[in-house]
Amino acid sequence: MGTATGSAFDTETLRRGIEGTTGNTLLSLYADDAEIRIVDHHTQPSHPRVLHGRGEIAELLDDIYRRDMTHKLDQCVVQGDHAAFTESCQYGDGTRVLCESMITLRDGKISRQIMIQAWDE
Repeated sequence: MGTATGSAFDTETLRRGIEGTTGNTLLSLYADDAEIRIVDHHTQPSHPRVLHGRGEIAELLDDIYRRDMTHKLDQCVVQGDHAAFTESCQYGDGTRVLCESMITLRDGKISRQIMIQAWDE
């Protein structure tokens, strides 16, 4: 992993953010006006959960990183002003979560993200 050509987006910072114990490093990668669309079993494609701005994203990350779970960046590909990555997570009880994200970058920051997640039930 490395830095995308022509931008300040650093996949090593993404890895540290995802695999860290708080969402602070990960939050630093988002633009102030970033948007995240989340699609999963509960928020399906026709009605995704949509977060607007770093404030709402911070609330999501605070909730996630308070949970008894680990996170790992499995893969990341950066091409121009887009990147895609796979994240795997595991709760303390063994429940696994898989997340795929496609992001749009602006000035090295995440401006848009589409996240599709699935977990053991």
